[in-house]
Amino acid sequence: MGSRRKEKIENNNNKKRKTISPIKSIKKNKQKNNKSNEIEKTSPTSASASEQLDFFVEQFQSANALQLSSLELESLKDTCILELPQDSHLDVNALGKDIKPAFGASWKEVLCEGKLVQGEIDAGSPAVLIISSSALRSIELLRGFRSFTKECHAVKLFSKHMKVEEQVSLLKNRVNIASGTPSRIKKLIDIEALSLSRLKVLVLDMQSDVKGYSLLTLPQVRDEFWDLFKNYFYQPMIQGDLRICLYGPYQLAVRLKGKKG
Repeated sequence: MGSRRKEKIENNNNKKRKTISPIKSIKKNKQKNNKSNEIEKTSPTSASASEQLDFFVEQFQSANALQLSSLELESLKDTCILELPQDSHLDVNALGKDIKPAFGASWKEVLCEGKLVQGEIDAGSPAVLIISSSALRSIELLRGFRSFTKECHAVKLFSKHMKVEEQVSLLKNRVNIASGTPSRIKKLIDIEALSLSRLKVLVLDMQSDVKGYSLLTLPQVRDEFWDLFKNYFYQPMIQGDLRICLYGPYQLAVRLKGKKG
């Protein structure tokens, strides 16, 4: 009798263990998964210059329904891409500091000084031009250059709350850094108010908006950008006079896409 009771108690204990242990295991697995997800979100892997260039060329060809010739492709070197430090997009305030090395020892003279130099520095000719999909984002990215613009103010080149005439007036002065949207930038170039004679770095904002659209995916803005790029930036890029900086948390997607292929 005693032995049967003992067996019954042991069986009940075993049942309790079986029902409790899977729950604990699931909880532990969930905690591990949550931690790994947090790591993936906060520590994306940056794409190399070569991967970024391949991505950009693919977007260019796809959006414009064309195929670059082998000669054109050979002209596009990895040096066309300005690489930024890993996770640089997590702190927009550091953008200017990350761009600065592209100008070497003369960065202060190029990006900070505010006087026009006859025959050398034309009015309305920025050294850095930022292109975003919206006015709000254009303003946000300029925060990263605040310490550079004490003597020479950055110019905002978008249509929201700003008239063309007002921007034309601002572009009659020295401009080192400018930020705007494709449509207004193209208009100001077309009317010869915005000069590209000093342009060395073109920053393309790859950040997606709340709906998941970016500069290269928002339908109308995307078309306006590629029209602008083909007309004014493509030739300087393949000639090695202009470097493209793809700014935003898209690098991981670029690398993963490359691995799948």
